[in-house]
Amino acid sequence: MSDQALLDCVEINTSNNITHSIIWMHGLGADANDFVPIVPELRLPESSGIRFVFPNAPVRPVTLNNGMSMRAWFDIISLDRVNGPEDEAGLRQAQQQIEDLITRENERGIPSENIFLAGFSQGCAMALLTGLRHPKKLAGLICLSGFLPLLVKTEAERSQANIDTPIFMAHGTEDPVVVPVRALNSKAKLEELGYKNLEWRTYPMPHSVCLEEIHDISSFIQKNI
Repeated sequence: MSDQALLDCVEINTSNNITHSIIWMHGLGADANDFVPIVPELRLPESSGIRFVFPNAPVRPVTLNNGMSMRAWFDIISLDRVNGPEDEAGLRQAQQQIEDLITRENERGIPSENIFLAGFSQGCAMALLTGLRHPKKLAGLICLSGFLPLLVKTEAERSQANIDTPIFMAHGTEDPVVVPVRALNSKAKLEELGYKNLEWRTYPMPHSVCLEEIHDISSFIQKNI
């Protein structure tokens, strides 16, 4: 674990016997409570034994929002929603913060192979960035309305430990924030790199989450715990 302080988190346990963890990252400008209401909607069996960990991203200025400070995993520099420059330093820092949360779960008795990374929008980017590079196999990646950051560096930096890890990717067909082509480019890159255990879903919605998607996420979790 690195020397930096752990991110503050909201935690929800589905039972008294925790065997799995899901670290779930929120989107830009939201906070750790954003996806808390999804837990009962997943309707997971009481025997599932899952600890949901919802971390708060740091507060930082966001260039695209006139430098306004808000919770963000990394800066957004450009209006170009497909090929714009990326905040690599911010991405790397957030990656380490998520790695630290994985380490804490390991220290609490949850092996990496029982840990899911999940996220929405910027949080999705962090789940992919961290999950593909994690040195030990993870239970799965849940990637909602986001994209694969540092796409061209993924092949050189990825860990073979997670080449077969189940990946659930979902996107709204009417998303104006993370445009569908960026998500499709990310999916294509993952397939090109040999990630065959990838489940792709689209829904007729904007940059949001819908009930059908929640049901599909629940099925994915139950299939892979």
